[in-house]
Amino acid sequence: MKIKTEDFRVRQGKKVELSKWPTGVKPVYSSKKDYKKMLASQKEEMAEEQAKLYSHDRYSLLLVFQAMDAAGKDGSIKHVMSGINPQGCQVFSFKQPSSEELDHDFLWRTTRRLPERGRIGIFNRSYYEEVLIVKVHPGILDSRKLPQECRDLKHFWQGRYKSIRDLESHLHRNGTRIVKFFLHLSKQEQMERFLARIDEPDKNWKFSMADVEERKYWEQYQEAYAACLEATSTRDSPWYVVPADDKKNARLIVSEILLDTLKSLPLAYPETSPERRQELLRIREDLSGD
Repeated sequence: MKIKTEDFRVRQGKKVELSKWPTGVKPVYSSKKDYKKMLASQKEEMAEEQAKLYSHDRYSLLLVFQAMDAAGKDGSIKHVMSGINPQGCQVFSFKQPSSEELDHDFLWRTTRRLPERGRIGIFNRSYYEEVLIVKVHPGILDSRKLPQECRDLKHFWQGRYKSIRDLESHLHRNGTRIVKFFLHLSKQEQMERFLARIDEPDKNWKFSMADVEERKYWEQYQEAYAACLEATSTRDSPWYVVPADDKKNARLIVSEILLDTLKSLPLAYPETSPERRQELLRIREDLSGD
């Protein structure tokens, strides 16, 4: 089945109500075997596109993953990107800011980790945490060391959305393409995954009481995500709401969106000049004569 990636894209300027976005859709694969075949085919294509991105050395690609706990961010990154050459890919997971990071603006720590030209950068959580968890728990702002005049909550969040849009627009103008994934998980599915982490010994390490505490703020997070997606999904740096109740389906959708993005770029292997070609032929002749 052909995956219509545009079905999952948040249109710029459109109202976002997450309750109207499905957390589950009809699988694009027919069986486990079919899933593996589809993912393998996508990986093969992606490896070729990434090789062109790397050798072309003009564009970079930033992938941002955000989601509620247990939505499958780690699994999506692991399975979708497993065919990528490690030399051309960088993955960063952003947790609680360090004291050094708190001495800078909220975009500083992630800006330092942006991908170089020719490379794919992956943010597992990102600067978007500052308009998600901080919005749900505004008391966190006390640790951000902001001057009092910068904490006018009437305009505070709109200011942060604008800062993010401005950054992403700047990056786009300089050759970085940004694709943002919100893995949309249902509350029921999250509970089942939490229970699996408790019931299955080899998953116990994944379980955290902090995740359970954050679950109590489910509705507040849904509102924060909706506002964030609505304010920061643009034509050049779109958000995709990926149904995440079916992990396999989510991975195939993410992979297809990534492929579409890479194929939309005018990538090509560098051409060899006639002079360079003649030089290589002379070298070849010398080598063959050894």
